[in-house]
Amino acid sequence: MLRGTAWLTFANIAGRLLGAVYIIPWYAWMGKVAAPQANALYGMGYTLYATFLVLSTTGINTAISKQIAKYNAIDQEAKGIGLAKQFIGIMFLSGLIFASILYLGAPVLSRLSGAEQTLVPVLRSLTLAVLVFPMMSVCRGIFQGYHHVKPNALSQLAEQLIRVIWMLLTTFYIMKMGSKDYVSAVTQSTFAAFVGMLASFAVLGYYFWQSGLLSKFLKASPIKVQYQESLQLIKETFRTAIPMILTGVAIQLYQLIDQATFVNVLSFLTEDSKERLTVIYAYLSANPNKIVMLIVAVAITIGDVGIPLLTESHIKGDKRGVARLMLNGFQMLTVFALPALMGAILLAEPLYVVFYNPSENLAIGLFIATLAQTFLQCAYFALSPILHAVNESRAAVRYFYYGVVVKLLTQLPLLFLFQAYGPVLSTALALLVPSILFYRHLRAVTQFNPNILVRDTALIARNTLLMCVPVFVIYWGLSLVIQPSSRLLATVHLVVGASVGMMVYGYLSLKTRSLDKLLGQRAQRLRDICRIR
Repeated sequence: MLRGTAWLTFANIAGRLLGAVYIIPWYAWMGKVAAPQANALYGMGYTLYATFLVLSTTGINTAISKQIAKYNAIDQEAKGIGLAKQFIGIMFLSGLIFASILYLGAPVLSRLSGAEQTLVPVLRSLTLAVLVFPMMSVCRGIFQGYHHVKPNALSQLAEQLIRVIWMLLTTFYIMKMGSKDYVSAVTQSTFAAFVGMLASFAVLGYYFWQSGLLSKFLKASPIKVQYQESLQLIKETFRTAIPMILTGVAIQLYQLIDQATFVNVLSFLTEDSKERLTVIYAYLSANPNKIVMLIVAVAITIGDVGIPLLTESHIKGDKRGVARLMLNGFQMLTVFALPALMGAILLAEPLYVVFYNPSENLAIGLFIATLAQTFLQCAYFALSPILHAVNESRAAVRYFYYGVVVKLLTQLPLLFLFQAYGPVLSTALALLVPSILFYRHLRAVTQFNPNILVRDTALIARNTLLMCVPVFVIYWGLSLVIQPSSRLLATVHLVVGASVGMMVYGYLSLKTRSLDKLLGQRAQRLRDICRIR
């Protein structure tokens, strides 16, 4: 379990870093004029693509892993293999259906996004990835069922690495040596998702062969698995996975609402052209998303180790154990997310320039607003899995619906009142409402003492504010000498400011013993999980 956690954490963080860092050369090669429009197209395409992936898989890897583990435990391995083979066919059909919908519906989805027909080739380039991903999900579920976590982690890392290499090579060739058509470059960048999946299949295939699973699959006689059993597994998958998918897809759904309304509505409310509004949409969504999702992913990875223990404590009726684990999770999330986001907000201009080159004030303002909203994203994604862990999925889904209703009701009025900043405020409200309801429900179910949470959060907030003072002074002082007007000068600001911030925060955390206390809690939770295993 320790090795598995280490591999998955490494693959997750490394993959997110690759997904954030590639944007620096990619954006530069697109050129100053085309880069914002290219990134907007890429963001629109990937938002729809991610939604289709979620709909086509519905947590199948988890369901397959549970069935494989169950049949192995009762010495019926062949039956588990037969069921897995059957599900590869089912998932091929699922991928085919959703890939066809995406391909045929691309013109309609493009118009709804306000991109006219420009988005069509981008969406159609993603259909092959939608086709094969469900089958890859089954393969990863098989490894998970055999408790082989390393192949899954390495396949994810290979997928990201090859995807980024393909993106950069094709973009450089098209924009520097070829037609200089940014739509073609974006189309190849999204097609890279399929190329990355081929690399992932290669890694999984190697480990299938090395572990002996391939020979078992090939040599196994056709085991007749009853279709009622497959149907039962599908029902079980939907019953357990859909609530988690619904609450987990909130941000993507909010982005789809932004994508469907931003350009179309503001083209009536303002005199800006659709091309200009597409650029502003990139400032709002695609540009901040790389940094925001990196922070959110790392924060959630840090805090999610105790979810299995939460479930076990809840099943045993150990309310004190549930409360303790939940509070520890909040603390570990806050100890990373709060200083990371405050530091990013203080250094927003050099951070933006390093990734996207100097830009207008509107771009920096939207970047800061989105970073501030990320506090609520972290809270939402910290609280919703805990509700599922303590068998309160029905309440989690109900509160998710409340959030969607808030987003739908506030989107148009806030677009009218605040224009480009409207979607940020609307999403903030749509995250705030369910987060408060999540918290209140958890407090009622677990009866934890909120004073402990307030005390620890206040200590982390105090350390964060004390960290912000020298970071702001350093940034202000450097700005008097050199402005972050280029990538090189912005990097100087970023490195100096971030280094000072980390040293100050690290010193304060060690001095108040908040950091070593939380690291000790994480180590104990890992030991507990290993003992359970």
